[in-house]
Order: sequence, then C-alpha cells, then structure tokens
Amino acid sequence: MTPLNGYLLLAAFLFSIGLAGALTRRNAILVLAGIELMLNAANLNFIAFWRYGTHPEALTGTMFAIFSISIAAAEAAVGLGLILAVYRHFKTTDLDEIDSLKG
Repeated sequence: MTPLNGYLLLAAFLFSIGLAGALTRRNAILVLAGIELMLNAANLNFIAFWRYGTHPEALTGTMFAIFSISIAAAEAAVGLGLILAVYRHFKTTDLDEIDSLKG
C-alpha cells in the first residue's frame, strides 16, 4: 500500500465518523463537531493529493487547505452564534425540539 492510499483511507475513516456524528446526534453542538471533522478529512485529502501529485512544488494543495480551514473557522463562528441565539429562545440545543422558526 502506498502512503497516498494510507492517507486516503484515514481521510475516508474520519469523514465517515464525522458523517455518522452529524446525522445521528441530536445536540446541535455535536452536529457542528461532526461537520468540522468532515472538513478536516477534506483538508487531509487536499494535502495528500498535493504531496503525492505531479507538481508538489506548486503549493496548490496547501492553498486549498488554508482556504478550507478559514471557511471552516467562519462556519464554526456563525454556527455557534446561531446555536446561542436558538438556545436563548428555546432553552435547548436538542434539534428535535426546535421545530419552528417563528420569532
């Protein structure tokens, strides 16, 4: 097995754990943690394909990963802000109990 295959298997494992966490959890914060895990698996793919690609001196994979990390940080900030606003209104972070978007 090549090192690229090892990285891709690890990324697929991380992505599947994140997907399972995002789909099965009821707590909104744990759903966000699952989404972050999926984004980190995508970053691992970016870096692995860059490193074992035809032109690793081009730094395209690292630029994609840095851009993805900045998007993930913005997503986490906005997501936590939304969760705090919903918690103040409904007094819960359980996604099954939040069934209306009325103000």
